[in-house]
Amino acid sequence: MVRVQQEEFDVGAEIARLRADPQIGAIACFVGVVRDLNDGESIASMTLEHYPGMTERALEEIVAQAKSRWELTDVVVIHRVGALRPTDPIVLVAVTSAHRGDAFAACEFVMDYLKTDAPFWKKEATPAGERWVEARDSDEVARERWEPDVPKP
Repeated sequence: MVRVQQEEFDVGAEIARLRADPQIGAIACFVGVVRDLNDGESIASMTLEHYPGMTERALEEIVAQAKSRWELTDVVVIHRVGALRPTDPIVLVAVTSAHRGDAFAACEFVMDYLKTDAPFWKKEATPAGERWVEARDSDEVARERWEPDVPKP
């Protein structure tokens, strides 16, 4: 399941829904949160923008790739857009599987690909004014480790 929304999500409710399946033995979960500091500057707020339809398709493709690599029961990706403040949750990735190894790996894979392949744009409000957040080299490096021809660390 993939959702892009402005509203805050309820992590507990999402996990409870996933736990209802008696076939699962593991739930791996990641929640991304707005920080109050980035690149040494305080952040008053962050605005996330996206292309409706295109963004959901990109997220669904990432989920499909994860499901093709690991034995998964379910994958939930909820990403927020709009104006957010420090401590607000931005993204939830929850992955279920019969075993923890598949769930952990797939959860990390989904986040690594989401950071590089999902069409979101972030603008931060700082004391010096607004600025667009640039892609980080570390995100690309994290994604590359999942590619078959890239040596694993």
